[in-house]
Amino acid sequence: MTPEALERACGEDAGFFCRQVFERTEDRALAEVADKVLGATLTALAILLVAYVVNRLVSRAIRRALRTLHSGTVQERLGSLRRRTPGALLETSEVSLRAEQRINALTSVLRSVSTGVIFTIAGFLIVGEFGVNLAPLLAGAGIVGIALGFGAQSLVKDFLSGMFILVEDQFGVGDIVDLDMQTSGTVEAVSLRTTRLRAVDGTVWHVPNGDIRRVGNKSQHWSRALLDIEVAYDTDIEKAKAVIKRVADALWQERAEILEEPEVWGVERLGPNAVVIRLVVKTRPADQYAISRELRQRLKECFDAEGIEIPFAQQVVWHRDQERVQQAAGDERGDAPAARPRS
Repeated sequence: MTPEALERACGEDAGFFCRQVFERTEDRALAEVADKVLGATLTALAILLVAYVVNRLVSRAIRRALRTLHSGTVQERLGSLRRRTPGALLETSEVSLRAEQRINALTSVLRSVSTGVIFTIAGFLIVGEFGVNLAPLLAGAGIVGIALGFGAQSLVKDFLSGMFILVEDQFGVGDIVDLDMQTSGTVEAVSLRTTRLRAVDGTVWHVPNGDIRRVGNKSQHWSRALLDIEVAYDTDIEKAKAVIKRVADALWQERAEILEEPEVWGVERLGPNAVVIRLVVKTRPADQYAISRELRQRLKECFDAEGIEIPFAQQVVWHRDQERVQQAAGDERGDAPAARPRS
């Protein structure tokens, strides 16, 4: 067997199986079949093995990178800030569970994307090993991708928005949020496509992530109970402020949900029927509503005991018939018409 014959049978770069079969049988057709079947099959298996290993390494790298973002070097650099943070605001088991859920969701998505990309490339390489021209396949895949991109723009927008929501931790399960000042409630589930909220009245809202432009999170890290308390105009303001502060401090000593000493900010505004005094209380996430209700009840009881009046709207009402009778009587006596009071 001459080198020229081997080159004619197996080409310039003769494969192992083609060379071995041609050297033993000197049959060109059998050597080509062996090269295509055995050589390409083993190469395809090798490509699959490499793709599998690369996929596992990428998956581990994704998981490790996400965990590093949540806890590790980033939090070590924030150590001085954490030392100045109240203990109730530091990481708890609930926050850790939420972070674990975010990590699992992001890991699942990124793993799926990386797996699809890796094995798609491996598939094209395997098809190329069997002598298939890849140019038409790549062109067809590009056309299909463009068509799907135009047809599923809203779906792609929802998925990308969901990714950013999870990565930036804009809100999570259990948070009380207000979406674009239109839909509010407690978050029950966050997926890549939609966010599910349950309103106070029990209504379940399914909001596409791509439609969320602005998020108001009322329970992230900490919350604040804000009470505007009305007292009558003849009330001693300093006495009212002292009573409000005493009631708030007593609740602060009893409830662990209150993080800091309550503050009475003073007179917020002068209304048509009352003086409004503002009280603010810093609470744990989502506890501001229960604290506000408890404070209102205690303030009502304490105001009653201290003789502080909680005002109500008052209005002077004139009856037209009575006004005409009085005006007619005045005309008979020759009196000048009295000024009409304003209501």
